[in-house]
Amino acid sequence: MTLTLTLSTESWPIAGSFVISRGAKSEAIVVVAELGGNMTRGRGECVPYARYGESVDSVTAALEAARPQLAAGLDRTGLQNAMPPGAARNALDCAFWDFEAKHSGRPAHELVGLPAPLPLATAFTISLATPVAMAEAAAKAAGRALLKVKLGGDDEYGGDPARIAAVRAAAPNATLIADANEGWNDASLAANLSACASADVALVEQPLPEGADDALAAFEHPISICADESVHGLASLPALVGKYDAVNIKLDKAGGLTEALAMVFEAERLGFAVMAGCMVATSLAMAPAMLLAQRARYVDLDGPLLLARDRPHGLNYRDSLVFPPTPALWG
Repeated sequence: MTLTLTLSTESWPIAGSFVISRGAKSEAIVVVAELGGNMTRGRGECVPYARYGESVDSVTAALEAARPQLAAGLDRTGLQNAMPPGAARNALDCAFWDFEAKHSGRPAHELVGLPAPLPLATAFTISLATPVAMAEAAAKAAGRALLKVKLGGDDEYGGDPARIAAVRAAAPNATLIADANEGWNDASLAANLSACASADVALVEQPLPEGADDALAAFEHPISICADESVHGLASLPALVGKYDAVNIKLDKAGGLTEALAMVFEAERLGFAVMAGCMVATSLAMAPAMLLAQRARYVDLDGPLLLARDRPHGLNYRDSLVFPPTPALWG
């Protein structure tokens, strides 16, 4: 079957601002790929991310370049070799899965070979700010089961030790994950990890920059450490053994659900715990990640909760739980 490709770029306002160690943003820019054929349409959403050398223009150009191959019969299996891991392939891969589900009349989880997905507890993100501001945000979210705390700031106001202590005091019963987004260095690593341990943090994400994380193999971790920016596609996993205890698998980094699922099984074989993560995006980007998340120890699919509004038929978030998508959204 010959499939037509339609592309669109959308801007979704963020509620307030989203702040990490690399900066702040007030909108989520996404690219949506839609595949159509025989009255059936499938969609996939991706987030071009400058940290990985991507832009809306580069992702759109990569998808446009796939048109001749689609016209020649490119399918999802062939896509894995036709495009490298990244946001562009993610949008197309997830659009293929959605199309296949709707065309066959079978839900995506059956096509994948997994049981029907269940509701899962997801993290809610506390953006990087002063300790006082972060404590105020944490207090408002203190009833949630899992909070993801953005760190990696400067030493003003007591630095990250003061931030994590303030969040813990404001949310004494929540499980905490700290995410430094590559914002620490060899000199600050031990003190920041100690502060996280004192605050009973369960997991620390990407404390050191990708490519400068060899120090993580040199000492016993007082807290589990999770790779994020250091893990991309399947080929990146072996080099992380000995440095990290867990890996954060995101569809935009893996290049879609197909490779992300393969990464889950390989990560488990290598002894890693798995986190299912996301970029700030709409429910269309979260929906396929719900299948990946079924095998994850930690789930961080709160992207739509950070937006001022979500798209129609969005995921249902209730208290700390996120529920699987309906076919009207994806799959």
